[in-house]
Amino acid sequence: MSFEYSAKYIKQLSRAVEQQEDTYLINEFDGMHSADISSVMEGLNAEECKYILELLNPEVGANVISEIDEDTRKNFLELFTPQELAKYMDQTDSDDAADILNEFPVKSKEEVLASMNNHEKVQYIIDLLHYEEDCAGGLMAKELVKANINWNVKQCIDEVRRQGRDVDKLYTVYVVDDYNVLLGRISMKKLLMATDDIKVSDLYEPQIAKVYSYQDEEEVADIMQHYDLEVIPVINVQGRLIGRITIDDVVDVITEQAEKDQQAMSGLSEDVEETDSFWQMAKARLPWLIVGMSGGLLGANFLGGFEAELSRIPAMAFFIPLITATGGNVGIQSSTIVVQTLASGGFQGSVWNRYLRVFIVAILNGLTLASLVYGFNMVFSDNHELAIVVSVALFSVIMIASFMGTITPIILNKFGINPALASGPFITTCNDLIGLGVYFMVAKLMLH
Repeated sequence: MSFEYSAKYIKQLSRAVEQQEDTYLINEFDGMHSADISSVMEGLNAEECKYILELLNPEVGANVISEIDEDTRKNFLELFTPQELAKYMDQTDSDDAADILNEFPVKSKEEVLASMNNHEKVQYIIDLLHYEEDCAGGLMAKELVKANINWNVKQCIDEVRRQGRDVDKLYTVYVVDDYNVLLGRISMKKLLMATDDIKVSDLYEPQIAKVYSYQDEEEVADIMQHYDLEVIPVINVQGRLIGRITIDDVVDVITEQAEKDQQAMSGLSEDVEETDSFWQMAKARLPWLIVGMSGGLLGANFLGGFEAELSRIPAMAFFIPLITATGGNVGIQSSTIVVQTLASGGFQGSVWNRYLRVFIVAILNGLTLASLVYGFNMVFSDNHELAIVVSVALFSVIMIASFMGTITPIILNKFGINPALASGPFITTCNDLIGLGVYFMVAKLMLH
């Protein structure tokens, strides 16, 4: 269950910090999970966060720094000297430490590294700082346990004990040759059940999933999801083992991608939060609002070209919202399914089979809705002409909107644009204009 705190609780903590009630604060946070402590700190100011962090055990403090929101962390870490921050970096996993130090200027970064006592971790962090944040190298941690293929089980277990001191979560032992080339893995269960004199070469599994350091983080997440992995090794282009990625880092990637897709589908052009400035929030929302408004203006102008049809049958205007809303809904439904399919690894089987399925579903939906609208018109209106026009137009709009909703995200994905955009204002605006065009073209053809 997630930790929840009230404004009253935050005020109480602020007062305790102000009055330096250290015993109360230590007791309050004793035994609390680092993720819950980081949630509390997001309600405090930078000075209060620093004061509380210094009361905690350095290992707990390191976990809190790793868990805390990036913006909050940046504010209160600026209050630390390089020597103070180095104490926490010594206790932090290399991948998290590299991410945190990447937020600092080069001078501050180097001062923190120079002040750290764990020189092996310093080298790990320096290695990781070379990688971009959104690739496997940027996600991986250097801490892992590996065994040489020429060792026996006793040697391997001794090394597990030695190397495992720096590894928080020990999932598996990787097997390498004399040149550190990854050959396979040994499960902890198999290692512990084997007798001391058995060779590692007789135990290890050569077939394992792995990723290269240059692979995109989303590709890494897809591989780990596909094979249901908790950890995956990272190798360089020579095949040498250089790190590992754990599931907690991949969950963050999946969450970030889902948030990006959700914002794209909502018509937000940038990643924004409630704490951002008014201008940043407005700037993220304006582009697609302008697109939607432009579509509305074009639609209004478009209606002017069919003034004669509206004059002849004014009741046609009553069905404009029905046509545009149905077209928009059908387009969003179709595009959402395609976006989900693309996100989970693409289409299985022939693309033409996919289009055929969309076509058949569109016919079924179109015939059903068109029949319902025709029946409604015949019950509540005696205008048979209008009933036919609206039903035919609705069927046509559903067919076109289904095709648009399917093809648009595929085209966007082909050009490297986030296909989730197709589920937002883009597809809605296009379908509104197409729906109006189809409605009045059908009316013009059938009424004349």
